[in-house]
Amino acid sequence: MSALMPPLIALLRPHQWIKNGFVLVGLLFGHAWQDPIRLQQGLWAFVAFCLLSSTVYVFNDLQDREQDRLHPQKRRRPLACGTVSVSAALLLLAVCLVAGLALAFTLAGQAPWIFVAYLLLNGGYSMGLKHVVLLDVFLIAAGFMLRLLAGTLGLDIAPSQWLLLCGLMLTLFLGFAKRRAELVALSGGSGGHRRVLEHYSEGMLDQFITITAACTVVTYSLYTVSAETVALHGSSRLMLTVPFVLYGMLRYLFLLHRRQGGGDVAVELLTDVHLLLAVLGWLGTVLAVMTGRL
Repeated sequence: MSALMPPLIALLRPHQWIKNGFVLVGLLFGHAWQDPIRLQQGLWAFVAFCLLSSTVYVFNDLQDREQDRLHPQKRRRPLACGTVSVSAALLLLAVCLVAGLALAFTLAGQAPWIFVAYLLLNGGYSMGLKHVVLLDVFLIAAGFMLRLLAGTLGLDIAPSQWLLLCGLMLTLFLGFAKRRAELVALSGGSGGHRRVLEHYSEGMLDQFITITAACTVVTYSLYTVSAETVALHGSSRLMLTVPFVLYGMLRYLFLLHRRQGGGDVAVELLTDVHLLLAVLGWLGTVLAVMTGRL
């Protein structure tokens, strides 16, 4: 996918911006899309996270460019293959960082500390915490949780506890799936690229994935039928979205185990028709329930 983009744009990994959609969950489930001020703040928060996440991607690529050359896919990244110079990457990093923080402190809601915490979290991850087994995946999940908080607390929307738990379990599931995909892709030389993989095994990761996948479906299901949710949306029919979530989870497991996928959720979502239709079906049903059409 990045091969079709100019190298500087590819360095930003724009296809990964789809992950920042977590910022918009609060607008959706808090019915805040009807509030023009909150809607505007939420969209600016999404843009700010896109800029700051690209800052992190460029920083990581600068840090890991030698190791990336050993990876079967990552060796094609602009810094690893030499299509972008270090000086150009540093300039791009600075522009994204300044622009992202400027939005965070002005237009992106009431909690700029969330964006700063995201940068600090990823700085710690890049500087060494990514080598700590289990903590590495929990830090990845924490980055997604900060996105959720930016789209809820940052917009003065009270987050649902069940929805936060579901978000945590989903992101842990995706993180462990990513580690398993990396372990399989790199086989015997896994530790040479990512040291933490030396401490994982396929069997161990399969157990972690099973636990978090089950917890994701259970916590989301409990959210849809909780009294608080029914009162907020004025309907108990949000449970009709559960089959889409379950199908999406099972499809992701299929891709992980039978199609050598699972290493990049953004790529899987944009290239697998089944996953894309599951997400669109889920979103369409959610909107239909919330607008009273279902």
